Amino acid sequence: MDWKAEINRMRKEKNAIIMAHYYQTGDVQDIADYVGDSLALAQWAAKTTADIIVLCGVHFMGETAKILSPDKKVLIPDRNAGCSLADSCPAGEFEKFVKAHPGYQVISYVNTTAAVKALTDVVVTSTNVRKIVDSFPKEARLIFGPDRNLGNYINSITGRQMLLWDGACHVHEQFSAEKIVALKKEYPDAEVIAHPECKQPVLTIADFIGSTAALLRYTDESPKTQFIVTTESGIIHKMRRQNPQKLFIPAPPNDSTCACNECNFMRLNTMEKLYKCLRDEKPEISVDPEIRERAVQPILRMLELS
Repeated sequence: MDWKAEINRMRKEKNAIIMAHYYQTGDVQDIADYVGDSLALAQWAAKTTADIIVLCGVHFMGETAKILSPDKKVLIPDRNAGCSLADSCPAGEFEKFVKAHPGYQVISYVNTTAAVKALTDVVVTSTNVRKIVDSFPKEARLIFGPDRNLGNYINSITGRQMLLWDGACHVHEQFSAEKIVALKKEYPDAEVIAHPECKQPVLTIADFIGSTAALLRYTDESPKTQFIVTTESGIIHKMRRQNPQKLFIPAPPNDSTCACNECNFMRLNTMEKLYKCLRDEKPEISVDPEIRERAVQPILRMLELS
C-alpha cells in the first residue's frame, strides 16, 4: 500500500493535522504538517483549527496536546510509545516529595504525565527552561523535576539551588564521554553538540549545549562543517536535510554494539501505524477532566513566558 498517498487523502477528508517530534524516523517527519521540539508541538496544538491531531511522538506529548485542545480528537500511532523520563517520576511519589517541602514552587519538565503537571506551578521545555527559571526571584525556593541532569545544568549556569527529583532519560544517560572523546580524535575538526539532558561529564566536553531546536539552529548557523551530535539520532535527519554539505556524526552510547543512540519508544511509531491510526481514529488520548483543569494552567503559563 502507498502509505503516503493514503495518509494524505485521509488527513484532508478528516481535517486532521500530523505533528511529529524531531526524534521520529525520517519518513514520519517528512509526511508531518509540523515537525518540532516539545515547545513547538505544544504551541501548534494550542492554536490548531484541525478536528484531529495526530501526535507522532510519545504519550506525554499527546496528553499535552489534549490538555491544550480538549475539544479536539488527539491520536497517537502507538499507545505504547511512552517515555522513560516521565516514567521515572510517578505522580504519587512526586506529590509526596512536593508536600515534604512546603513553601517551594514546582517547575516540571514537559516530559511528565498530565498528573505530574497538575502538581506543578509552571511547565518548562529544554528550549525555555533557563528563561523561565530566571523569571523567579533569586530567593525563590524551587523544586525541579524530573530530570536531574537538566536540573543540575540549570543550577550550574544560573547559580540556583533548586531541589531536584532524581529522574533521567534513558537515551541521554547512555552517552559515553570516553567514546565521544575517542570519536573526536577521529574527527578533530568536528564540534561536539549536546542536549542538556546528558550527564555532566558529557556536557563538560561539549562545544555547544542546547535543546533539539537550538542544536538544529546552531548547525544551520555555524561555519563548522562537522558535528558530533549528542542527542537522540532522529534529529540528524532534519540536520542533513537542511545542510546536506555538512557531516553529522551520531554520538555513541555506552553499548559498544551501537553506533548511534535511538529512543525505542519514539521508534514505535511507523508509517503503517500512522495510516491505521488515521483510518480507525485510535488509539485516542484522553485526560481526566479534573487533572486537565489543573494541568492546563502551568502549561499556559509556560506558553505565556515563552
